[in-house]
Amino acid sequence: MSATQSQTLVSRLKALQCHFTWDLDLSRSLLLRCRDNLLNIGTNDGNPWLGHIYDLQGFTEYKLGSNKDAQKFFNKATEAFSQIKITDERPWLVVNYGDLAWLHHHLGDQAESEAYLSKVDALNKKYPSPSQEELHPETYAEKAYALMTVSGDKTLAADYFQRAIEMQPGIREWNTSHALALMHASKHSRTGLEDDILEKMRIAQEQDPENLYLAAHCLDQRAQRGERIEDEARELATKVLRSPVSSYSGLKPLLWVYRKYISGDEAIDLAEEALKNHPDERYLKRCVALCYKWKIIFSRESRPSKSLIDRAILLLQEGIALYPDSSIMKKIEIADVYALSHDDQAKADQKYQELFKSDLELAEKQMLYHKYANHLYFRKKDGNMSTRYHMKAVAIPHQSFFREKSIKALEKRARDRLSGGIIISGKPARAIVF
Repeated sequence: MSATQSQTLVSRLKALQCHFTWDLDLSRSLLLRCRDNLLNIGTNDGNPWLGHIYDLQGFTEYKLGSNKDAQKFFNKATEAFSQIKITDERPWLVVNYGDLAWLHHHLGDQAESEAYLSKVDALNKKYPSPSQEELHPETYAEKAYALMTVSGDKTLAADYFQRAIEMQPGIREWNTSHALALMHASKHSRTGLEDDILEKMRIAQEQDPENLYLAAHCLDQRAQRGERIEDEARELATKVLRSPVSSYSGLKPLLWVYRKYISGDEAIDLAEEALKNHPDERYLKRCVALCYKWKIIFSRESRPSKSLIDRAILLLQEGIALYPDSSIMKKIEIADVYALSHDDQAKADQKYQELFKSDLELAEKQMLYHKYANHLYFRKKDGNMSTRYHMKAVAIPHQSFFREKSIKALEKRARDRLSGGIIISGKPARAIVF
């Protein structure tokens, strides 16, 4: 291939709409977490997102350096989308063919890359998009799915779903995902969800009554507004236990509903029952561990029992073994649980110091600084050192939930200081310097 031909090929590749051109510039830690999350979703027959899952798995494996696995997943996506196309003659394969064109280009197989480029051109010719400025609705939906799944911009994901729905209304899973994206985008709002988002969730649930994940989140939102949902929650639990194991089965958000509005003990019982039914499922072991952690964190007892602490630590340690590539959060959780035990403060400090010595990416350091700042403030009653670690988190040039929370903590302490000073262990804290 001549230099001119090579440049032309690269230009055509860059013009594609696929995971390789969507600026999904993920750190290694996020890629590993994404891989775990995708495995937790499962690939049961009938999952309408099967092709999207395989495409994203293929891209994740490519970014992690496994070209063989990347090609395997992209080929599985081709098969999954082809099954959809049998009943719905639409350009479902545009993104998948684009991913394969890029992969073969990186593998050095330019002829195969050209072949997939030709397939994309053929699809675009057969199914032209409404204008040069707009994408196919299927492409908008897959781009939105990628952003939602890799913990990207949920607001942008919601916008893409909205565009897809406006261009091609009536696809149930798009409406459901749009409502969920709006919910996730507003999840940490100080004022809670707006009425229009709740209404979209209600309508989506009417249209998609078998979606137990959406149903669990709807229960949570209704309970937040004062509705009694205990009977519905227990009815939903029966359905969840009968469903295939998946992070979208609705179990995890339902456990949170149980914890908040029924009881922490019943949440543990539900998670343990699910694990008993599927004892080898690592996702369920993670759910059980979370329930014990919540039980300790939100316990009304001043001293959680040693047996409760020990059970939580054991489950969290198993989680590290089951999720070795994305274990930083679980290691922090172990330190947090030790910190909640009055007899294990030294172990908590030891665990945190071990984490500080680890080889962490900036995003992981930011999360650790934020968590340690909270540990210092709430457990050690050291407001000054807590402020320093919140400032360390903010100083890292990475936009994240943890950075925003540290900013809010610092702003609150600044307001408290101006209104009379923060009292830590009976003494006013020193001034916070930004």
